[in-house]
Amino acid sequence: MSRPSLNISPLQIKKYKQVLERANRTELLERLPALHEKAVAKHDCLTCAQCCKNYSPRFKTPDIKRLAKYLRMRESVFIDTYLVLDEEGDYVAKSLPCPFLGADNKCTVYNERPSDCRRFPYTDEDVFIKRKNITLKNVTFCPIANDVMKGLSDSY
Repeated sequence: MSRPSLNISPLQIKKYKQVLERANRTELLERLPALHEKAVAKHDCLTCAQCCKNYSPRFKTPDIKRLAKYLRMRESVFIDTYLVLDEEGDYVAKSLPCPFLGADNKCTVYNERPSDCRRFPYTDEDVFIKRKNITLKNVTFCPIANDVMKGLSDSY
């Protein structure tokens, strides 16, 4: 499956990177909540679901335990059925789109979903500023992340 794009130019990505590297972190963090709320109100994740269609969260041990219990599977069976280790040693979904994404773009394990899914796109927490590479990847396909980053960069 091809990765979606919001048609962010390389020049825009360069500007975003400069903002994340050079701007006052405290100031950026203070601006995140308002930008996050505005972007979330503007976009409906259920009409997009690009995160679920093209990327996998990390499935950490508590996520695996919780999901296996919810699905009434042994943890080893859950791992064998749904997960694979990536190059960084993290468990991620074996296939895309996410095996728990329904045809209606709703998560079939929503209340038990991995912590990475609960937090995505990280636009209301310091991860958005600290983990530049993830943020720069997310802004290319997530309208919420892109709007927040655009809002942060508008004043620079």
